[in-house]
Amino acid sequence: MIVNKVTFGSFLNYGIDFTGGTLIELKFDKTNEEQIPLLRDAINTSVAENTVNQITITDKGTYIIQGKDLSSEQYDKVKAAIKEKIGNFEEVKFTTIGPKIGETLKQRAFTALVVAMVMIVIYITYAFRKVPKRVNPWRFGICAIIALIHDALTTVGLFALFRYEVDALFITALLTVIGFSVHDTIVVFDRIRENLKFQGRDDSFGKIADLSMNQTLKRSINTSLSTLITLLALYIFGPESLKVFIFALLVGITVGTYSSIFIASPLLALWQEKARVR
Repeated sequence: MIVNKVTFGSFLNYGIDFTGGTLIELKFDKTNEEQIPLLRDAINTSVAENTVNQITITDKGTYIIQGKDLSSEQYDKVKAAIKEKIGNFEEVKFTTIGPKIGETLKQRAFTALVVAMVMIVIYITYAFRKVPKRVNPWRFGICAIIALIHDALTTVGLFALFRYEVDALFITALLTVIGFSVHDTIVVFDRIRENLKFQGRDDSFGKIADLSMNQTLKRSINTSLSTLITLLALYIFGPESLKVFIFALLVGITVGTYSSIFIASPLLALWQEKARVR
């Protein structure tokens, strides 16, 4: 993300949902790379230079054109210019978002993520309020959130690495990942809470946490595997438009399963043991 900020000017490759702009999908009788310069020239000359940012060809034989925000009058000029230079076409999709709306959506997406995490901390703390007094319930919530931040950053980091487009659908995937991850973490934490009732004098918190993870390990792996198999099928055989969304879910759920076992629970045990020694 830091390299992207230095190289491209932003941490992520934001889509038009967050930056504002226009997305057009057109279908011609014939599709080839040679038409891309003609398309770019037709649009730029009919409106203004540097209107087009990117033109790609999909596996359906259509052109995806991304560029600056266009008014309805400008779009009419664009269509006329394309028809004159290249020929008849079918308009599959046309979306335009103003820059102010895009910035508002970005702020609201960030707010949604922060609010979700804060509410999760409060909920977990409340749910574990009846743990033995020697264990602070806030530690459960904070350790769960640290694991969530790890999951979210890993998913976002991979999107930054591969320069995948980040749009509103990605935020939906990220919120889904957060929900799945905290669900898996709560299962382990709940077993720790139950086992604390039978903690012997010589049993450390770390031993109880280790026992609890072993008891829930098979369940966590089986649940995640069954979900990942379904997502993998969707990724391979599903529509092209959903592949980036499903990729985010695949990464997030995999990392979320890992973090529940190897980050949240060990961190809670380490924190509790250090507090006991003090």
